[in-house]
Amino acid sequence: MSKAVSIKIRFYNYDVVAIGPGKADLLEAVQQYGSISAAGRAMGMSYKRAWDLVNAMNSSFNKPLVETIKGGAHGGGAVVTTFGQSVLGLYRQIEQKSAKSVEHDLAAISKLLKP
Repeated sequence: MSKAVSIKIRFYNYDVVAIGPGKADLLEAVQQYGSISAAGRAMGMSYKRAWDLVNAMNSSFNKPLVETIKGGAHGGGAVVTTFGQSVLGLYRQIEQKSAKSVEHDLAAISKLLKP
């Protein structure tokens, strides 16, 4: 079994995680499924947990990252806003740049871990 050392980046708005790896994954799932509840199910979380995470994101930023669509003949749903797509894109870029900038350090510390 190989060792996996990684870093996780979280941006806080006061004491609330505005966006981190799990919330970014949730945004991607909302994009894919068009629904907060379906995204939560796909990620193995409850409807309430998914909603709480979306509400925390929406409350942390200047504009909503996710907007809900009221039900109708075809049911409701949710969309990641253009602003939300921008935040998600920036977050993923920061993850990639950070991982690249510390890859040698991660390799070095990985060698120091117990097998």
